[in-house]
Amino acid sequence: MDTLSPRELKVRLDARETLALLDVREPGEFGLRHPFWAVPLPYSRFELDLPRLVPDSGVPLVIADEGGTTARLAVRRARALGYRRVFGLEGGLRAWRRAGYGEFAGVHVPSKAFGELVEMRRHTPMIDAAELAARIGDGERFHLFDARPPAEYRRMSIPGARCCPNVELPVRLESLVTDPDTPIVINCAGRTRGIIGAQTLIELGVPNPVYALRNGTMGWELAGRTRAHGAEDIVATDAPATPSPGLRARIRALAADAGVSAVTAGDVTAWRAAGEPVYCLDVRQPGDPAAAPLPGTVRAPGVELIQATEAWIAVPTARVVLADDDGVRAPLCAYWLRLMGL
Repeated sequence: MDTLSPRELKVRLDARETLALLDVREPGEFGLRHPFWAVPLPYSRFELDLPRLVPDSGVPLVIADEGGTTARLAVRRARALGYRRVFGLEGGLRAWRRAGYGEFAGVHVPSKAFGELVEMRRHTPMIDAAELAARIGDGERFHLFDARPPAEYRRMSIPGARCCPNVELPVRLESLVTDPDTPIVINCAGRTRGIIGAQTLIELGVPNPVYALRNGTMGWELAGRTRAHGAEDIVATDAPATPSPGLRARIRALAADAGVSAVTAGDVTAWRAAGEPVYCLDVRQPGDPAAAPLPGTVRAPGVELIQATEAWIAVPTARVVLADDDGVRAPLCAYWLRLMGL
């Protein structure tokens, strides 16, 4: 088995070389600690998910586990699937640790770290659960939106919040919020999606006061408030998605300022013919009645793509092409992915 030492891998990661670092341990082990740029690909799903996570068989793969046994099996399977440049991590993650290189706990670490940077750099306004509940109790009116997908919203939500996932909310907001003064509060389960959802509206110049709910539904419960279960106020599929020309222009300008460009199917074909790794992702919500899958793309709903980027993109230096059917959702997602460093 060809291997890279922890030092060689660290140098390549720091140099932003094109490669995929795949952690083949099971999810519980991965969540305890892993290198920052590691992508979880449990060996139990290796053959199912590898072609989607790394669609270009010419991209170098570095495969790691705790000590090397499972990684050796995965290296053989990757080569059998046609991947040409496959390496194991010499000594596994134990050796990475012994070399003094950092590890992180949890999942979706790059995306969550990015959310914290957005809040810190952009000073995203926050409101905590106790203040929100008190102001609602005093009769103040708020527009409450839950930024998560419908399945998560149904499991637990803030009473009175309506479900409209990030990326969907801006394109439907003008039909949902017709007054410029009522505050808007965006929540998720914890922090990241609430921050991104609130900051998106602020970046687009929404006149209403906009807040992220600090620590989301978890913060709400920790404040002694009751959560709702089984809520069905899902507006992502029934509120009209008819952004005004002015909002469309603001979204395009935001994306352009971040360096996002529009490309054609011919561009994608040419890049692939030249051996460049390319991801083509359809960012629309599956529940959208108009959202039949676009041929040649993988479905990656925008709210989840920004929150859990490594679930779709294992090669952070690859080209990423985002598709929609209205020219609004894709550039909005692309704006955030560009700021994230993709």
